Amino acid sequence: MDLRMARRTAEGKPPAARPAPAVSIVVVVYESGPTLSECLAAIRAQSFSDYELILVDNASSDRTAQAAKAADPRIRLIENPQNLGFAAAVNQGARAATGAWLALLNPDAFADPDWLAKLIAAAGANPAVRCFTSRQLMADDPSVLDGLGDVMSLAGYPFRGGYTHKDPGAIAPGWVFSACGGAMMVARDLFLGVGGFDERLFCYCEDVDLGYRLRLIGEPTLLVPDAVVRHVGSASTGGRRSDFAVFHGTRNRFWVFVKDTPPVLFWLTLPLHIAATVVLFARHATRGELATPIKGLAAGIANVRVAVEARREAQATRKVGSWGIARAMSWNPLDLLLRRAFVQRRR
Repeated sequence: MDLRMARRTAEGKPPAARPAPAVSIVVVVYESGPTLSECLAAIRAQSFSDYELILVDNASSDRTAQAAKAADPRIRLIENPQNLGFAAAVNQGARAATGAWLALLNPDAFADPDWLAKLIAAAGANPAVRCFTSRQLMADDPSVLDGLGDVMSLAGYPFRGGYTHKDPGAIAPGWVFSACGGAMMVARDLFLGVGGFDERLFCYCEDVDLGYRLRLIGEPTLLVPDAVVRHVGSASTGGRRSDFAVFHGTRNRFWVFVKDTPPVLFWLTLPLHIAATVVLFARHATRGELATPIKGLAAGIANVRVAVEARREAQATRKVGSWGIARAMSWNPLDLLLRRAFVQRRR
């Protein structure tokens, strides 16, 4: 059985007699260890109960997904014969899902009991919006932000807005550049209609790329600050500054810049992108970790044809020009250097 056949078999079909839920929650599992049980307990505690739960296991050795399925037969489990990456696994879950909305949650993210209810309420109050993101707090210190959506700097560098900053408390809903893939909700038909996550990225920056492509076709992302999760962060990949994370983050950041930036904006901001790369690499050098980002950027440049091919796809459906995209970006370089949140007020 080849891999494609295995994936089709694994995805299967939902029971025909079961009515479609409002939301399909997809959790990708890879060596998730003890965090998965806490994640699932928080899902079971949700005040909004019209959902189905789909776990996609990327060939974990710890069998936590299988144990969860055995404990709760209502869970739909997709088992992959090998690690296909976060992007491909989410796409599998989305294809198998039956809900009108697709809620993505990391296995190391613990949702407040009203998380899903707040997202659904935001969707009802904003019928023209089809993508939403959450307030993420640090699991070990909920007074500190893990992020308020993703920010795209004018230099073409994305970052988690507000990461490690003090939680500001009361904040109004507003527009962010893109949703964090670890705690978001998107209309399933929209997600599938744009091709889902780009599987060529494997993991890291796939959520920024999705948000960028949504921006290109005029679909914004709304931060719902009352929808709260507590996030451990990179629990299955060795931490945010592991070699794996740094390599894929560096390579994919370059590919997303090449792939998604509209033509005029691309040439105007290319010098800024190069300058930001130099500054970031200098910071890596002060930490003695320069080798891995160099490898990541070298891999991105050596295989730039991947990004160029993807660019043709992304730009072919573009409805928004360079100015429209630039207006959604942060123009203040201090936002990038300090990882400050950038939430635009709704007009």
